[in-house]
Amino acid sequence: MDETVDYLTSAIEAKRITHVITANPIMIMSAVEDAKYSTMIRKADLIVPDGAGVVWAAKHVGTPVAERVTGFDLLHRLLEQGESRKWKAYLLGTSQEIIEAAAEKLQLQYPQVKIVGYRNGFFGAEQDEEVVEAIREAAPDLLFVARGADTQEPWIVKYKQRLGVPLIMGVGGSFDVVSGKLKRAPMAFQKLRLEWFYRLLQEPKRYKRMLVLPKFVVKVLRDKENVTKPRPTP
Repeated sequence: MDETVDYLTSAIEAKRITHVITANPIMIMSAVEDAKYSTMIRKADLIVPDGAGVVWAAKHVGTPVAERVTGFDLLHRLLEQGESRKWKAYLLGTSQEIIEAAAEKLQLQYPQVKIVGYRNGFFGAEQDEEVVEAIREAAPDLLFVARGADTQEPWIVKYKQRLGVPLIMGVGGSFDVVSGKLKRAPMAFQKLRLEWFYRLLQEPKRYKRMLVLPKFVVKVLRDKENVTKPRPTP
């Protein structure tokens, strides 16, 4: 985490566009099964291991990582850095009610960071230009995006150069927790690497997505020798 924060702080200060993907097992399996999704993920500037399953898999195949770097924690660490540097942030995604509450709470928690704009994530392709121009006009240093799994990263990849924001990161359900709609897993669940289970208890409708997790485990165990080999580019 510290290494990631230092790297991204330097990139932001240098105004270097950096798209961060916080990869979890569900995203990785999507990349395994969908060549277009795999190609899209490869276009990220930095991929960090979000999810205990990714950390386990990396260790199992002999290329261990130091620790998890979750999107929720990274969001807060970057805003902490922004306090002393007077960075500007823009929040995009989820419902209007949640994004407004998240913006208000983050502004109170990090008063030296200026929340220069926020918008819900319920817009279609016909509104993309409007959204991109609004973000460009606000000129943030940080853009946090929380949209559906099938639109979040592809949208960022498609528009990141146009957006021109130094740090662009998908944060999934982080705004739900920041706003207070959902509670983050207690430390006991985090230590047992069961945050996914706690999230499922709060949102049972997510069970279909969770069915991918056993497939991920089987894939890693069965294909251990091939996991780290580069996949041919389509």
